[in-house]
Amino acid sequence: MIHSRVHVSDLREHVGRTVSACGWVNTLRLQRKMQFVIVRDNTGMVQVTHKRDGGPLEARLEALTPESAVRVTGRVVDAAQVKLGGLEIVPEEVEVLNPAAAPLPIDEHTGLEQRLDWRFLDVRRRPATQLLFAVQTTLEQGMREYAYEQGATEMHTPKLMGTASESGAEVFKLGYFGRSAYLAQSPQFYKQMAIAAGIDKVFEIGPVFRAEPSFTSRHATEFTGVDVELAWIDGVEDVMAFEERMLAHAIARVADAHGEAIAEHLGVEVAVPTMPFPRITMAEAHEILRKGGWDPEGVKGDLDPEGERSISAHIKEATGHEFVFITHYPVGIRPFYHMRPADDPSVTLSFDLLWKGLEVTTGAQREHRYDVLLEQAAEKGMNPEPLRDYLNAFRYGCPPHGGLGMGLGRVLMVMLGLDSIREATFLFRGPNRLTP
Repeated sequence: MIHSRVHVSDLREHVGRTVSACGWVNTLRLQRKMQFVIVRDNTGMVQVTHKRDGGPLEARLEALTPESAVRVTGRVVDAAQVKLGGLEIVPEEVEVLNPAAAPLPIDEHTGLEQRLDWRFLDVRRRPATQLLFAVQTTLEQGMREYAYEQGATEMHTPKLMGTASESGAEVFKLGYFGRSAYLAQSPQFYKQMAIAAGIDKVFEIGPVFRAEPSFTSRHATEFTGVDVELAWIDGVEDVMAFEERMLAHAIARVADAHGEAIAEHLGVEVAVPTMPFPRITMAEAHEILRKGGWDPEGVKGDLDPEGERSISAHIKEATGHEFVFITHYPVGIRPFYHMRPADDPSVTLSFDLLWKGLEVTTGAQREHRYDVLLEQAAEKGMNPEPLRDYLNAFRYGCPPHGGLGMGLGRVLMVMLGLDSIREATFLFRGPNRLTP
């Protein structure tokens, strides 16, 4: 008789009945009189207890290897002495669906790089890593939910481009039917085209490619970007307000669904941020850092990672807030399409959002006036020809607009207290990693 599969987390409802549980062999304790097998599925672990009797079942259990995929059919028994949920399964049949080779290529003590080589096993064996993907799903769902409530349209923009976007640096070039194409560094230009196409609020969650030879804990060559663009804005403040509300909504969803599990497996509390988030200008940030003895020379008006951490620490101490918007970045370190305020053309109407000292977002009000865009591109030494399709979007009545780009992996990394973006991604891509 075939019994339908019961998840480990639901076994309590089936005490006294015969069920089938499917999962992986987590550990084996094969004693002189008894055989204990811990079986794990994606909801938990259960002990399978068999008294040796010299029969075929004993031989089958004896031959099991860790991580083999099995189906265990047996009676669910109340067993107070069993630490795992106070239950056990007394097996009638054990079917090996796929045996695992031994020994396994990774164990508890394996370093991160080798674990990434065997990422499917790494994820399968570690509940904390499985939790990451559940959290990611809820986080994205929360972001989408907020965007939909605001009347935003979800777009899917091309990832293949005929010209290198933005500055032309840091793009991957590939062959395309006898000519060159480039992987999109950002959906930026396409989001702006959607605004010019009359779609009021646009968002996209999709892949972004950066050919940066960066080997830091926060860089990846392919990552998931959360991008938003809003039309008819009164100023960059509208963009920041949209982002803080979207994040607070999504973080509240995560706290609700996974707060307890995150505390248990990762020792991190997911705190829902209060609004508004603090905002300081780049000039104010420099002032705060100088008082703390920081020397801004060599970072061209930008903040280095240490500067970002110091500012966040200062804001946390002063306001209790983990988030801070840094605004009004100097023109020299921002792209040509960022708008500049009329009263101070040396800065841009742009921002970065830092969370616990890590930059998770860059945003700005865009320059929507065609002639000003041409001037600003020329000033940056850019040839307008490759930008022709982009610039055309501003010649026929493009409204004021602004937007943001957020790294999903970085948000997860900070939220879950992970040491590296390598752990906040299913299969990481970096300068030295194109596999598995």
